[in-house]
Amino acid sequence: MARVADEVVLDTSDHASLADAWKAYGARIGRELPRAVGIAAAGPVGGAELRLTNNRWVIRPDEIPKTLDVDRFKLVNDFGAVAYAVSALESACFRHLCGPDEPLPDTGVISVVGPGTGLGVAVLVRGRGGARVIEAEGAHGDFSPTNPLEDLILTRLRAVHGRVSIERVVSGPGLVEIHSALAADRGQSVQSVESADLWDQALRGEDALAVAALERFFQCLGTATGNIALTQGAQAVVIGGGLGQRLADRLPSSGFEARFRGKGRMEDRMAAMPVKVITYPEPGLYGAAVAFAEANG
Repeated sequence: MARVADEVVLDTSDHASLADAWKAYGARIGRELPRAVGIAAAGPVGGAELRLTNNRWVIRPDEIPKTLDVDRFKLVNDFGAVAYAVSALESACFRHLCGPDEPLPDTGVISVVGPGTGLGVAVLVRGRGGARVIEAEGAHGDFSPTNPLEDLILTRLRAVHGRVSIERVVSGPGLVEIHSALAADRGQSVQSVESADLWDQALRGEDALAVAALERFFQCLGTATGNIALTQGAQAVVIGGGLGQRLADRLPSSGFEARFRGKGRMEDRMAAMPVKVITYPEPGLYGAAVAFAEANG
């Protein structure tokens, strides 16, 4: 198993560009920067210009060698990087969530899904010739309500956005939308609350409505993850993302599993699918290194 050294966490908002952050990293580690780099970025990476999903940085892949003064680089989507990490990490880096308690399969399709600021989706295909990562945008499929309360969530979001993607609900900011819909359904008035504060309230159990919103979030995550796994033809699922590890203790006792399995005629297939939570602390960082190593032999 590969190792990552000199890990440094920098806030993108503290730096005007990738180049500035790269220089700050060099100053932090106190030595010459490497001439080769693996980069994982939030957003589609196939075009001439990449605009980060939740930041004003603009990355132009063709200019990376000059901008960072490197000879070689590999650029991958942030959740594609998580899938690369899944392909290489040891079984001890995964925690069982539901389904058969068995290792991830050596061959077949593994769906990689993760809620955070958005909702990450990727596909890992394992075969005799090795593993292949497919970067996906499944989070931008349509949100699928399964009951009247979720119909209400959809109606409220549709009034604002028109079309409502999965990511509008199954992501960090989505908890606020669920919380507001629950309050409306119960005839309660609630003050506006920031997403981070609401998550803290829900996880600490301080507010009954916040706790109920969190449980509904788990259910919607289960439905969305099951839909993605079915669509991708998965044999297993890994949950990652910025919220994945934070929620790992709560997921097993939540409504996630029932909604993941609840696919009608496909219920037996879903029940036979192992679902894991990745526990490696920085899977995107590790995955970017794995992607670079694979691309450069």
